[in-house]
Amino acid sequence: MPDGTLHKPVLIEEFLRLATPFSGSWVDCTYGDGGYSNAISAAGADQVYAIDCDPDAVRRGRLRNGAAAITLAQGRFGDFDRLPELREARPFDGVIFDLGVSSMQFDQAERGFSFRLDGPLDMRMQRQGKSAADIVNGADEASLAEIFFRYGEEKSARRIARAVVQSRRRAMIDTTGQLANLVQDCLPRQAERRIHPATRVFQALRIAVNDELVQLVKGLEAAERSLRTGGRLAVISFHSLEDRIVKRFLKGDAGSGNRHMPVRSETVRFDAITKRAVRPSPSEIAANPRSRSAKLRVASRTLARAKPVDAGRVGLPRLAGPGIS
Repeated sequence: MPDGTLHKPVLIEEFLRLATPFSGSWVDCTYGDGGYSNAISAAGADQVYAIDCDPDAVRRGRLRNGAAAITLAQGRFGDFDRLPELREARPFDGVIFDLGVSSMQFDQAERGFSFRLDGPLDMRMQRQGKSAADIVNGADEASLAEIFFRYGEEKSARRIARAVVQSRRRAMIDTTGQLANLVQDCLPRQAERRIHPATRVFQALRIAVNDELVQLVKGLEAAERSLRTGGRLAVISFHSLEDRIVKRFLKGDAGSGNRHMPVRSETVRFDAITKRAVRPSPSEIAANPRSRSAKLRVASRTLARAKPVDAGRVGLPRLAGPGIS
């Protein structure tokens, strides 16, 4: 999970080097603590439109951000180009997404994102709608297993879902500590684990609560609609589901032709600046262990007309049904 608030933003030097030039207007779709917005503004952008769905992040940013060159807007980035503050400002010269959870959210026990800090099982970035506790205590066993498997790529999804259902019959599961301990207890013990046993379950629940992957696809579509020709799109992702979607989205129609009917250049909507994902350096990982799974991809918008995303083609997981009472 990302740590872009108490330390410098993840992959910031690589982003500034690869996404140049910084001029005109940029959109920071995931403001957090403002690290990327401030860096983009300092690098030469005339105007930065910063978006966050978390009202706390927007409130903090407005209180401390005196720069007229940074405009904050509250909303989900899936439709950022339709927010009132941005609707008339298109086209943009650059768009960046720093996906996942900010340190401010992750390190506050009361937000419920961390299995290492005991707090209410919440995980709602917007502080409204169904919480993680609602899903854990209300979804049927099959739906829980599907969430854990599809969104968390958890191999023991069925076993964990079964344990959750059995446990909640005795008492509601309403804290992060309860859920983390339950997951840890129902999995085989290993002498050394690279990650905590509950990591994938917490990731899956967070994605489900905030509809993160659907928002990512919608946000990428909005970026495609909104970027001027030559404009930069940069995405920093933190797990394979996100990166797979971004990679396939940027590839678009490229590679779908054959030697008899090659892909026409006007159908390729992004030219890759990074031929493969850029990873953090060993020194950055040592300074900020949360950056270890980060991947940066940067591309340049072409002249091709924007078109809706084929969700199946970009690898968006589909759940059979919520099964939540």
